[in-house]
Amino acid sequence: MAIVSVNREKIIELLEKWVKSNAHPEGWNWFARKRDSLLTEEKSSDRHMFMAMGQIFRKLGKKDLVLTEEDFASATNTRKGFTPKGWTIDQAARLALLLETTSEDQFSDRLETLCRSADISELLTYYRGLPLYPSQEKYIFRATEGLRSNIKSVFESVAHHNPYPSEQFDENAWNQMVLKAIFIGSRLDFIIGFDERANAKLAQMLCHYAHERWAASRVVTPELWRAVGPFAHEIDSGLSDLERVLSSEIEAEVEAACLALSQCPDNEANDILKIKLDAENSFDLKSISWTSIANKSNLA
Repeated sequence: MAIVSVNREKIIELLEKWVKSNAHPEGWNWFARKRDSLLTEEKSSDRHMFMAMGQIFRKLGKKDLVLTEEDFASATNTRKGFTPKGWTIDQAARLALLLETTSEDQFSDRLETLCRSADISELLTYYRGLPLYPSQEKYIFRATEGLRSNIKSVFESVAHHNPYPSEQFDENAWNQMVLKAIFIGSRLDFIIGFDERANAKLAQMLCHYAHERWAASRVVTPELWRAVGPFAHEIDSGLSDLERVLSSEIEAEVEAACLALSQCPDNEANDILKIKLDAENSFDLKSISWTSIANKSNLA
């Protein structure tokens, strides 16, 4: 578990800047008045806070945030791994209001109350906001609750473009997230810290999963082998599984096996890869990546 310090003031400044630049003047004026009201006489009132959160959609709408490259750079510079990719104006406004008008002592209780009564759009907001909250270690249970959801967009609001899991999850929680991502057909290349959190236990789990799929004559996503490559020589059937995938007639699977073998430090893996590359003179390992493989696999 990483100890992460979040500069709440700078995060709020960014969020409010995006809300103001994307809102109609009337919407921004309402937001600013409500924020100021909550910061004064209504600050300690959960009821007023929750009422304001419920009004945001009606007052500001739900359009996508229009952000510049500078905005995305500012997000990452303010909080490593933070990206507002795919965010909407109401999401930015909700998080800005929550962060600015809620004390650290109140925060976890308020967030839990909001999540319990949230609709899907609101849940996406609170899960995407995980890396922005104070006392990061307090929200591990809430994050894992999001991953248990049967709704793919809710799962991906925690798993994708979000540094929180890689920083706060233990190995078991991390491995279960990756396994579920594969099970529901969710891209792995959008998971922040994927390669850094790779481990032999996960690699073995995924090989067993691949065997089950093969036994049932079902396909295995090529992205799976990304987690296997670095540990293929340490686990049961790792290298033989990759060698099997090399013989596939599906281009993305062959590319995935080659890329995985190239990331294995074992000499046997290098020999297997060399034989394949020598036989396929036109094959250029430098031209492929896990993102290109995911794209070829038609993953959303």
